Amino acid sequence: MKLLLPATALLALLTLTCANPPYTPSQASHLPIPDTLPNDPKQTYSWPGADTTTATICTRFHLPQGYKRIKADSNTFAIWLRHLPLLPPGTPVKLHNGQPKRNQQAHVAVINIDPGKADLQQCADAVMRLRAEYLFAQKRYAEIAFNFTSGDRCDYLSWCKGERIDTRKKGKRLQNGPKATVGEYTAFRRYMNDVFMYAGTLSLSREMKAVPAAQMQIGDVFIKGGSPGHACIVADMAENEAGEKIFLLLQSYMPAQNIQVLHNPAEDEGNPWYSLNFGDELNTPEWKFERSQLKRF
Repeated sequence: MKLLLPATALLALLTLTCANPPYTPSQASHLPIPDTLPNDPKQTYSWPGADTTTATICTRFHLPQGYKRIKADSNTFAIWLRHLPLLPPGTPVKLHNGQPKRNQQAHVAVINIDPGKADLQQCADAVMRLRAEYLFAQKRYAEIAFNFTSGDRCDYLSWCKGERIDTRKKGKRLQNGPKATVGEYTAFRRYMNDVFMYAGTLSLSREMKAVPAAQMQIGDVFIKGGSPGHACIVADMAENEAGEKIFLLLQSYMPAQNIQVLHNPAEDEGNPWYSLNFGDELNTPEWKFERSQLKRF
């Protein structure tokens, strides 16, 4: 037997079920802007088109109730990552060739930065790109340097002087490359493509310093070196009064693709926040990391 409700009663029931459902973490983006973010200094992003969007990680992804963003000092890598510009909501992740990535369920947002035109900027490459872009924007050119898988150190200033590494012979350097202006962005991108070609998760994991997960900071990287390997970078963090911390991750993947804000598969759809109390294994949409695989530049 079916129970028929009068039209007025049915309308009242629909109104109750549609009005202001209980808060869930996935609705964090609808909360007011927390803390003192409007007072943060404007960050510098050097790549073309970086200023064509206004939303950032910290303005779009607000916090679960009771949490406040962990303080990040001016001019630090942490505050620079937190304010990375985002493409509009619903933007799909695209590969370097412009085709959409097959898995569109792993991300909740796309960073407004190019993936390059070749299949180079994959997982560890995206981490190195972000770190180097920050140093370039700060004009800290002498600190831009990465190890090749061969173990050779490729630094930006030497590269601009025309020095190239002979990848066939460890430790051998050649003066056979074109010289470049240090502060020229197109030169910087050519340098980064060379790094992407000869470095990866194995070399990056070896040059970074392991840190306990309990001491996590923005800018730290979960990384598994090798082939296959993977890397994700911590781009924001928050803490509640009980000392419980949450964090947000960015990744690129294979083939080379847009850098993206990851969805937390353990939470409701659209929630980017991961609890630091994740146990011995961190499950991301496309990789599982061990707790011990957190490292720092």
